[in-house]
Amino acid sequence: MEFRPSKQFPEWMRTARKSAFHMELRDAYAVPSESEPLRRFLNGEPPPVYDTSGWTELIRETTDRGLAISRVRVVTVPHSDYQRWLLSVTHENVDAGEDIRYLPRHLAESAHLPSDDWWLFDDELVAFNLVDSEGRPAGYGVTADPSIAAYCSSVKERLSTLAVPFYKYLQQVPVDTLE
Repeated sequence: MEFRPSKQFPEWMRTARKSAFHMELRDAYAVPSESEPLRRFLNGEPPPVYDTSGWTELIRETTDRGLAISRVRVVTVPHSDYQRWLLSVTHENVDAGEDIRYLPRHLAESAHLPSDDWWLFDDELVAFNLVDSEGRPAGYGVTADPSIAAYCSSVKERLSTLAVPFYKYLQQVPVDTLE
């Protein structure tokens, strides 16, 4: 396993040939660029422009060349403040071409959930999300070990079939839990 800085991430998206999948297991993330939008959401203020990082442009660029981008978010219900905010902005990613699905934690077999977040590119390269002591992104632990990639691919397949696509999930969530 090798450490890679976060700035290398866009390159993995641009060089992937067929797919990029993200496994998300945390109920909150401390991404610096999300602090102000989250604060505004929690205070009932109008949101700033959501995508200041270029993420939706990267999604569009990547899906326009035929790459499938997907993720499964395993979430605790009731949702954390952070997850409520994500539910309010996820349509930006989905409308740009990313398939985002939700799986309530209580419906998942916890013994079969991985313990870490990771990206899987082309079912071959795994990039584990690393965080510092404050929960901020700190880079990636990257491996192309075939057994680890096969494990992550099997998790992706199993949880993707259990998880609910974003817009359908929104229809199932009580409105008062999103405010």
